Amino acid sequence: MNTAILNGLLNGLADAFEFLNSYGVLRALVEGAIVVGLWVGLQRTTLSGRARVTTWLAIVVPLLAWLAVTWQLARTGALPPIPVDIIVPLAVGLFLLMRSQSVAAVLDATPSTWLIGLQVYRVFGAVFLVQWGLGHLNGIFAVPAGVGDVLVGALALPVVFYLRSGAPSGRAVAIAWNLLGIFDFVMAITLGALSQSGLLRSFGVQPTALGFPLVMIPAFVVPQGLILHALSLWQLRRATRRVATRASTSMFKPSSASAAAA
Repeated sequence: MNTAILNGLLNGLADAFEFLNSYGVLRALVEGAIVVGLWVGLQRTTLSGRARVTTWLAIVVPLLAWLAVTWQLARTGALPPIPVDIIVPLAVGLFLLMRSQSVAAVLDATPSTWLIGLQVYRVFGAVFLVQWGLGHLNGIFAVPAGVGDVLVGALALPVVFYLRSGAPSGRAVAIAWNLLGIFDFVMAITLGALSQSGLLRSFGVQPTALGFPLVMIPAFVVPQGLILHALSLWQLRRATRRVATRASTSMFKPSSASAAAA
């Protein structure tokens, strides 16, 4: 492909990503899906109306506040170190969510495919490949991070369809997909930290820092994505236990013919 055409294509993609991220279009779509999906899930539970509203607000208000604060800090360049941005919300969020019986009820009442299909947005991680192609990011970080994100996002819907098919290995595939998504995040953050710190300078890698809006990915998208993966794994585990419990109950339950004979 002609170099001028390739550069024009990359610049066009960079402008598109800039629009989606700088103006919060992509984040609005993703967070909107979470907010609406949570409410629909709560309607499927046996919780009282008041408990549904309370649970919804208890999750949505901190979520949007977290997004708003991170967004403002990222725009002004006042974000804490990236490890703090990731570890603190991840630890606090998982601790509170996985101790909530209401959250457990929502996960039990909704299809396991919802949390998986939601992460189709990960294909937009291609922005790292675009920035690498334009020479703005080093390949040590950008290529694995971009390819990993695109792969996870591209596989989300096939995994959803396979899981919905009822195939015996559906849950195993869904678990493997979640583990792949977690590995992608961990790898990207590790390589990003190494490349930005200058530790790879001996390999010809110059330190690069992510500016706004790209910095929102490690500061917000990564911890939120890890929480979604953890909740999906928890949901799949609970579903497996319910199936095992039903199978065990039916095994020891006397048949109607036996009961009549007795």
